[in-house]
Formats: sequence, C-alpha cells, structure tokens
Amino acid sequence: MPIRVSAILSTLASLFVAAMVEAKDFRSANIGERDSPTVQGVAYVDKLIRERTGDRHQIKSLGQNERDSESFTLAEIRNGTLDMARLTLAPFSQSVPATMVLSLPFVFKSTAQMRRVIDGPIGDEILAGMEELGIVGLCFYDLGARSFYSTEKPIRKIADMSGMKVRVLQTDAWVTFMKALGVSALSIPHDRVYGALKSQLIDAAGNNWSTYVASRHYEVAKFYNLTEHSMSPGVVVFSKKIWDGLTKEDQAIIRAAAKESVALVRELTDEREISARKAAVSAGTQVITDIDKKSFSDVLTPLYGLVLPDPRLLDMVARIQAIDLSQTPR
Repeated sequence: MPIRVSAILSTLASLFVAAMVEAKDFRSANIGERDSPTVQGVAYVDKLIRERTGDRHQIKSLGQNERDSESFTLAEIRNGTLDMARLTLAPFSQSVPATMVLSLPFVFKSTAQMRRVIDGPIGDEILAGMEELGIVGLCFYDLGARSFYSTEKPIRKIADMSGMKVRVLQTDAWVTFMKALGVSALSIPHDRVYGALKSQLIDAAGNNWSTYVASRHYEVAKFYNLTEHSMSPGVVVFSKKIWDGLTKEDQAIIRAAAKESVALVRELTDEREISARKAAVSAGTQVITDIDKKSFSDVLTPLYGLVLPDPRLLDMVARIQAIDLSQTPR
C-alpha cells in the first residue's frame, strides 16, 4: 500500500515543531534531604528527559527546600512560578480529598498492597483528580511506613498512648485520629520536633525509619514502636500552566520518565529503611515489635466516615481493601 503524502508531511511537520521547541530548564523542589531516594528519583527523571530530548530539556532539582512550606510550594506549582515538585499528600487534603484515602491509618495491610493501589486504577484516578487544581500528577513515590517513636516508654497498644503529648501531621483528619487515641495532639513543624522531644514538650512523634535517623530523633526518642500505622506515599507533580505549553511528545516523555523512576525510588527506599534501622539499633534504639495493631485499627478505622467528606471516598477505601495480592494485576 503506497504511503500517503499527507502522512509524510504531517510527520515532518511534527518533527520540525519539536525541533523548534525552546529548551527548558525545569525547576523542581523536594522537601527531602539532597541524598534522599525521592531526590535521586527526580534526578533519574532528569537523566531520562535529557537522553530522550537530546538535552533540550532538563530538571534542576533543588533538593531540600527548608524555607518554604509544602503549602507554599504547592501554590507556586499552581501559579506556574515553579515547574514541578515532590510533595507529601498533606497539602492536598482539602483541595484533592481523594488523597486523604491514601493517608488513612491502617488503610493498607502491607507495603505490597499500597504499591499495588498507587500503581493501578485508584492511583491513576487520584492523580487525574489533581488537574482541576491546576496540577498534573505524574507518579507516586514510596516514603516508607510511619511508626510512632517515644521518649519515656514503649507503645505496644492503644492504651499505652493515653495522656501522651504527640506531634501530629498538620491535617484536620490526623488531629481527629490522634484525639481518638487519647493523646494531646500538637502540630509542630518537622524541624522543631527534635527540640520538642528533647525538652519533653512532646512525648512521641511518628515517621519512617529514614527520617527518624536523618533527623537524629533516635537521640531523644529511644523507643521505635513498629505500629506502621501509615504508609502514605509522596507525589511528583507538574504545573499545568507549564505543562500545557509543552508538545504532546514532550509531555509523553516526562510522564514515562516519571513512571520509570518509581522502581528506582522503591529500591533506594527499601535499602535506606534497612540501613537506617540498623544504624538506630546500633545507637541504642529499642525496637518494639510486639504491637497490638488491632487495638489501634479498631478505634481508628471507624472514623474514616467522619474525616472523608464524600461517600464516594468510602467506596474507594472498600476497593482498596478488596484488592487480593494473590492475584496478578491485569
């Protein structure tokens, strides 16, 4: 069958337009430390973009941004003054309520289930929902499971937390959850948690192994209690104002590069969590493994309906809980 002249002309035109697109240095922010898996993940995205655009586009990863809050960074993404960022889901809780589902306590049975969810239709649905906010969601990055660590005594069951002063994630939902645990919930910026633990302003906080060690919280909170109550991922986002000015080809390159970086971030995260745990134990941390997780989940999971603003989100929770890891995803 003869090749249509119009098809040839169309292809040549597309190639010409792509060649004429102005080179772009994308500015990216990340609240992680400069050697963290998520920063390395964005650096890998940069590598792939350079290779696939002939160095026409690149990412300038800014790494840790200590000056600006995540809410400020999100606002920069929305108005186009910042091209992209890796954020936690906390600043999206009000504007993209579906992100709250991934942050619920004990919504995932395991890391494997969490990864299946964010890699599948539910993850794609949540990312797509960000476009109404003026944001293009590219992919989710693992951040490790969060557990409570404490200064004075171990935490094995919910009753052990009664009366404690606990640093809480700065969202209304998590304040509600913490109050249900019988604790005094304090919203404290991350960079002040060390001092708050040391001065006994708070008795406990929660984070993953890597952050626990990187922030030196093991020096002042010697009990790391494996509650693994939250497996909320981070998210890589792009400004829609900038995105809409890119060619379809460049958009496809960036999306593919972001998706391909997920495996690297997971590998690095798993390695970092293992090495951080070993470092903490060597420094004297007591790891509490005999956790009665049911005592926590029995109190917290009935609150899902109280914190989720839309009944459809409860349906999303049900879809997550119905995922059978024994079945191979299609």
